[in-house]
Order: sequence, then structure tokens, then C-alpha cells
Amino acid sequence: MLSKKTQYAFKALMYLSQQAKEGPVLIAEISRKKKIPLKFLENILLEMKKEGILDSKKGKGGGYFLAKKPEDIVLAEVMRLIEGPISLLPCVSLHFYKKCENCNEDSCGLRDVLIQVRDANLAILEHRTVADLT
Repeated sequence: MLSKKTQYAFKALMYLSQQAKEGPVLIAEISRKKKIPLKFLENILLEMKKEGILDSKKGKGGGYFLAKKPEDIVLAEVMRLIEGPISLLPCVSLHFYKKCENCNEDSCGLRDVLIQVRDANLAILEHRTVADLT
């Protein structure tokens, strides 16, 4: 299940995508329009800014805006940034691999199935972008 934080990140990205022609958007406006707690949203937007997904402008007419085109912001990239691993077990993660305790990976049926689940999710998430959400 997606965390609230990841859901809010996607809501903010969708809103910024829809408002792209209008210029930078104030955090307070995103918070109000998308019903996202302001303090929580500030942290989410800062994380995405650090990764180059968003940028901001200070002063009059300032706010946040997309640093990339919506079609260049891959959903899997955002999920990994905010959520961490996309896989359901650490031993099947491509970017956050960690061996499970007391497990023989060579004979673990659960691991085999969850690799298929991971691959099915990634087949969609690696090829969909914020543009697909709006």
C-alpha cells in the first residue's frame, strides 16, 4: 500500500503539472487545494527538489514548479524517493536489496513469486509518468 506521504507527493505533482502554464505555485495553495497538511507537504516538496524533480523560485511570483516535463517524471522514481523499495521483500529489491534472515534464497518459493510481483509492478511504474496521471 502507498503511504500517505507518497500519495501526497503524487497529488502535489499532478497539481503542479496542471498549473505548469501558470508559473510557480505557493505551498499554501497546493496544501489547500489538495488537502495536504502544510508542514508535511513542505518536507515532501523539499525532498523532490533535492532530487531535481521540482524547483522553486523565491519572492514575488515565487513558489514551486516542475523542474522536468511531466512526461519525464517516472512514477517509479518518485515512489523510490518517497517510499523506498517498490518490492515487497528486501531480498527481491533491485535498488534496496538486503538478504532476509533465516532464508535460503535458492529454494524460497515466496521470493520467487514476489520477484514476479516486483517485475509486474515495475513493468508499469517504470513506463508511466506524471503526465499519465493528469
